[in-house]
Amino acid sequence: MDRRENAMKTVETAIRSVEHWIGGKPAPSTSGRTSPVWNPATGREQARVGLADEPEVDRAVAAAAASFPEWRATPLSRRAETMFRLRELIDQNRAKIAQVLTSEHGKTRADALGEVARGLENIEFACGIPNLLKGGFTEQASKGVDVYQIRQPLGVVAGITPFNFPAMVPMWMFANAIACGNTFVLKPSERDPSVSLLLAKFIQQAGVPDGVFNVVHGDKIAVDRLLEHPDVKAVSFVGSTPIARQIYETATRNGKRVQALGGAKNHMLVLPDADIGMAADAAISAAYGSAGERCMAISIVVTVGDVADPLIAAIKDRIGKIKIGPGDEEGNEMGPLITEEHRDRVAAHVEQAAREGATLSVDGREDIVLGHPGYFLGCSLIDNVKPGMRCYDDEIFGPVLGIVRVKTYDEALKLINDNPYGNGTAIFTRDGGAARQFQFDVEVGMVGINVPIPVPVSYYSFGGWKSSLFGDLHMYGPEGIQFYTHAKLVTSRWPDPSTSKVDLGFPQVR
Repeated sequence: MDRRENAMKTVETAIRSVEHWIGGKPAPSTSGRTSPVWNPATGREQARVGLADEPEVDRAVAAAAASFPEWRATPLSRRAETMFRLRELIDQNRAKIAQVLTSEHGKTRADALGEVARGLENIEFACGIPNLLKGGFTEQASKGVDVYQIRQPLGVVAGITPFNFPAMVPMWMFANAIACGNTFVLKPSERDPSVSLLLAKFIQQAGVPDGVFNVVHGDKIAVDRLLEHPDVKAVSFVGSTPIARQIYETATRNGKRVQALGGAKNHMLVLPDADIGMAADAAISAAYGSAGERCMAISIVVTVGDVADPLIAAIKDRIGKIKIGPGDEEGNEMGPLITEEHRDRVAAHVEQAAREGATLSVDGREDIVLGHPGYFLGCSLIDNVKPGMRCYDDEIFGPVLGIVRVKTYDEALKLINDNPYGNGTAIFTRDGGAARQFQFDVEVGMVGINVPIPVPVSYYSFGGWKSSLFGDLHMYGPEGIQFYTHAKLVTSRWPDPSTSKVDLGFPQVR
């Protein structure tokens, strides 16, 4: 092999480094610890990301703390202006962001573009920050006394985000946080970290001062430091329920405000009068989109009465037409899972379901994507699922859909309400009365009526109930503004000095 061939091979196999972003510029990791970033479609390592140690996290927090006084004093009109510019930059670079998403997460190009669009909605919501921070004013609450409320930023806040939406979930958090006048430290998933750096550059180009937005990559060491750091005032998290509970308990013990969104086991209830074709399309889209790696994915379909057999037949027919392959190839509808370990864990759930007595109507392990060594797994459909089976009790987070057969609406409702998760649910029916009764009865935070994935638009707020949420306030939207601000009440009097006198009695309002 000659020198030129050697050089070409070196370029082909070069592994890029993913750095932190601190104080408005890239910051190489100094910890000496790294983690591989895989291309899920090929199974090849494409980058190595530095994992922060405590001093690196401290540097990011210090940069955020130093920039806070100036940023919180920035007029609302200027903050809004920067959010408008950021909105335009992200809009103009949708394709670029989607390409990075696909290369590191594996989702299809169409799915990646959809993620960017839903994240962009939150930037657009934050553009209205002058109106969102309007307080209330009461004149003459008592003689010569006025009372008013203002909302002020907390300071340095942190976001810890998952691998499945590396662009959208950070935008759920930092858009409102920064618009409200806070400074932000993002700890993204180390599995697909590069999108966070792209967002950091756009935030800088939009005119947000250096240090307002920072990125530190890492694992438990970085997370633990953020949870205990005295200068971090609030933590937002999206991930699994065990980790969400741990983050909530640790951060609140350290005096921080916390919103920690956990896992889900979302049920879709199909009544006998439902449109079979519509329900089957919805089940396919909600269960297998993004390879099932969504906290709002439908993982259980609850069929009432004799609707089960025709619905299952329709779902099976549609599964056979799903095109699986690399996300960057045109026409593919489902890409690989994020890692080899995760793919194998999902496949083990399918195997376990058969051992526990469920029926494998479609075994996705048999669907091999020829010519691609990546982390692919086909769509599985499991019939006769029952509570107590692992495929029912566990959040699988993959392309696996279970069918639970019940006889009545009341039995279905009890099944859903007894589940420890309460993130999202849906009902498919032509009966408006039944749908309204379901939304009244069901103990779940987000409900879809003939809508399988009821993710709220940006001017409402996202979050479930029960073990799907730890904290009092949901994410983004109006509750996001509340989360990232303190309410301050001011009672004022400007009396004529000649009427002032000492009064040791209890303050009067009449």
